[in-house]
Amino acid sequence: MKRLVILGAGESGVGTALLGKQKGYDVFVSDKQKIKEKYKQVLIHNEINWEEEGHTEATIFQADVVMKSPGIPDNILLIKQLKEKGIPIISEIEFAAQYTNAILIGITGSNGKTTTATWLHYLLAQGGLNVGLAGNIGDSFAGQVAKNNRDFFVLELSSFQLDGIVDFKPHIAVLTNISPDHLDRYNYNFEEYVASKFKIAENQTEEDYFIYDADDEVLVEWLKNHPIKSQKLPFSISKKIKNGASLESENIKITIDNNEFKMPTKILGLQGSHNVKNAMAASTVAKLLSIRKATIRECMENFQGVEHRLETVLKIQNVTYINDSKATNVNATFYALDSMTSPTVWIVGGVDKGNLYEELLPLVNEKVKAIICLGIDNKKIMDAFGNVVPIMIETESMQDAVNAAYRVAERGDTVLLSPACASFDLFENYEDRGRQFKESVRNL
Repeated sequence: MKRLVILGAGESGVGTALLGKQKGYDVFVSDKQKIKEKYKQVLIHNEINWEEEGHTEATIFQADVVMKSPGIPDNILLIKQLKEKGIPIISEIEFAAQYTNAILIGITGSNGKTTTATWLHYLLAQGGLNVGLAGNIGDSFAGQVAKNNRDFFVLELSSFQLDGIVDFKPHIAVLTNISPDHLDRYNYNFEEYVASKFKIAENQTEEDYFIYDADDEVLVEWLKNHPIKSQKLPFSISKKIKNGASLESENIKITIDNNEFKMPTKILGLQGSHNVKNAMAASTVAKLLSIRKATIRECMENFQGVEHRLETVLKIQNVTYINDSKATNVNATFYALDSMTSPTVWIVGGVDKGNLYEELLPLVNEKVKAIICLGIDNKKIMDAFGNVVPIMIETESMQDAVNAAYRVAERGDTVLLSPACASFDLFENYEDRGRQFKESVRNL
């Protein structure tokens, strides 16, 4: 019996454990932290061996294969030792993909991947396909493969998940864009980060499709020097595209093998140029999978976006509170600030991933009247914007941040939580941060 060791007992770890057991592996789950009660109960109920608050190396080194949760860095000692022993280390995506015959659509990118994946899943489900949504979002891919028989999966994939693939191959791959993010995990080397995103296409063949942003110079340059086998369908809001998606006098135009489809950008349920691109990517996939034009148009119009991404929470005394907790990098916050149309009180900060704040300066100068720092170490933010914004306030809890914002905001202003950072210093994850923001706003 093959031995599967799983490091990390979160959503992906426990999903992999269930699938591993179902497929006849001897499964052992090990977590350095305390395992959350809900996951512990699943392991106990399914009679899967586990340990918490430490790793027993003797047991782990007996593995035939190790599934490492995406949050665990590659450079820790245990991972290095496993590699030295020649024990294969894979991601949940790699493990689960071998046990499903579903057609896989993989979506990655620094920003826009959650919105594009959610939008696409909604579109395909409305179009009558038996489709699941997994990866970096919702219930784990492995857990869903163990439970049900889908014909299609839309997978939102982080670079960490792609780092752990060997044979994984989506039939359709989407790369929304690339901006410096998570550089702390890639030796502060942008090339390494770009390479990990492009792993989504490395096993694709001529029968597969690669959809990408042709306005993103990093992507275009990389493709020139690292050709891929799949059929390319670019999207662009500034260039003419023969095969793919482009903008023509306020209409999105999608052309695939001389088949044309048009729809006006003004009908989109989500506005802003980045959402035009997300819509282009999702509609291109839908066209490839023969979803009816009327269905695509309807879904493009009705989709309301995802939680924690520019989500309007409440209006209090004519001040609008917006939750953009999902903005965990500078580029995502750039979109958020860019879409602000009134004076903005900006709540920012958290765990910095090698952020360069300079590109935000023009927007901050134009739109931001006050900055509320929310983090344990706010020095970099204070240094970057101290000379630009008259009011800078440091806080260490969401309640304090929201109260401070309430004090400085005036009628007609917007309070925007768009942290540009990871959340792990004060919160469990960006969802927890977003929910605490909404709770604090409702308690005002």
